[in-house]
Amino acid sequence: MVSMGSVWDRTAEFLSDNLGNLLPIALLAIFVPTTISANLSSLQPTAPSTTAMWLGLGVFLLALVSFWGQLAVTALAIDPSLGRDATRVATRRFPAALLLAIVMLVAGLLLVIPLGVMLAVAGVDLSGIDSGTMPTIPESVTLWASLYGLVIIVLAVWVFARLAVVVPAIVGDRLAIGAIARSWSLTRGVALKVVGVLILYAIVSIVANLAATTAFGAVMYLVAGRGEDGLSLASVLTTIVGGTVSTGFTVLGTAFLAKLYIALLARKEAAAAV
Repeated sequence: MVSMGSVWDRTAEFLSDNLGNLLPIALLAIFVPTTISANLSSLQPTAPSTTAMWLGLGVFLLALVSFWGQLAVTALAIDPSLGRDATRVATRRFPAALLLAIVMLVAGLLLVIPLGVMLAVAGVDLSGIDSGTMPTIPESVTLWASLYGLVIIVLAVWVFARLAVVVPAIVGDRLAIGAIARSWSLTRGVALKVVGVLILYAIVSIVANLAATTAFGAVMYLVAGRGEDGLSLASVLTTIVGGTVSTGFTVLGTAFLAKLYIALLARKEAAAAV
């Protein structure tokens, strides 16, 4: 039996014992890209189309850097003896992790297609969404779309729980697409526990981020003003505070999933030895 409390304890112990190796990764590969990306995103709505496209490309590339940083944290959490070499492991496993991310993204988009088909068959005009105009949707379509959306949300939460250790499997087992089956096997019997932890983590992280950015942002906007073109001293400082909180929770969540992977792996090996 895997105890989530024990996994949290091992995660906390890992973070305190490996702070020196974690800080450079968290700062350079997660905090900096997250903060810069937030500021670039704030410039997109008012930028010309070409500039907005380049800003979007920059946000995408920064997201890849952050993803690489999470792989490095995962490698270090699985094997703390790696030290600074965790970044080399992350680099080697990055192509496989990116491939799997693309596959999962495509699978997610395929699940959304039926919703678009429902709206298209009902003659709903979606062209005005870009300008902020909500389309008129018939009540019958709204009902079926809502039910389908609810099913997708429940399914997504369950699948996400079963695939919670897919990234650690990519790093620890050196797998690519096979990491899906590996994670599905390891999380058998503990999915509900994982769902509970993930929901709690999501609530706490979202509330903490909103509290930090809202409170600090309100003060800074009063002191420095909102500025123009979506970027100002107040907005930059607010994104720095938000990026700090977000980075902390990202490192915490990534390390926890790596330690959960180790615990699940130990459970599977113990069951096989019986």
